Amino acid sequence: MELSGRVALVTGGSGDLGTAICLALARRKVDVAVAYVEQRERADRVVAEVEGMGGRAMAFRLDQSDVTSAGNVVASVVERFGRLDVLVNNAAWNIGIPFTDLEALDADIWDRMYATNLRGPYLLARAAARIMRTQGEGRIVNIASIGGLYPASSSIAYSATKAGLIHLTRCLAVALAPGILVNCVAPGLIEGTRIAGRLPDAVRETALQRAVLRRGTSAADVADQVVAFCATDSTTGQVLAVDAGFVFH
Repeated sequence: MELSGRVALVTGGSGDLGTAICLALARRKVDVAVAYVEQRERADRVVAEVEGMGGRAMAFRLDQSDVTSAGNVVASVVERFGRLDVLVNNAAWNIGIPFTDLEALDADIWDRMYATNLRGPYLLARAAARIMRTQGEGRIVNIASIGGLYPASSSIAYSATKAGLIHLTRCLAVALAPGILVNCVAPGLIEGTRIAGRLPDAVRETALQRAVLRRGTSAADVADQVVAFCATDSTTGQVLAVDAGFVFH
């Protein structure tokens, strides 16, 4: 799909990875709707950077754990930009809880994780698909985690929701073919981000030790793969790990 002149909605656009994705799309002349939950100032800075590159951008507040929010934001993006061609489901919530500490992973944490990391992306994809089907084509890229591929992450709930997002990607690829292509990027530890800084030391060290490159990945590498999935015309239902060669053993 030719990207120049398209419109993308990037959830979690005020975060470190979200910012990298927004700017990578802007470099391909994509106009960007920057969705955020609380970090309005950070979202506004991303908007300013995109506009400084000659593109159009606007910040939209989105709480994707709220059932009605997804449809409202998609409608607002279309009202502002006139179309929606790309959805990047990047926003997520996590909290560090050791796998062995089942008591700490209570129902409230589980439900919040599920609502944000799995239900939210589905509701956004459903709302975006209505627009994309009318336009005749579109791209959806979900940001999962290698924690969805292996039993290793900040918590069991995080791994379970990211595994669900990976399979949701495959299911949506079937449901929305042939006009809308749906793919997934599964990053490993993204160094230099606020999320990586909040991980328990043991989780971070394990991730680095299991990477054959002995380091984490970068937000720029993940963003480049997102752009590649947006541009593809022949790849759908796929998950690509960008993880510095993570090996689970």
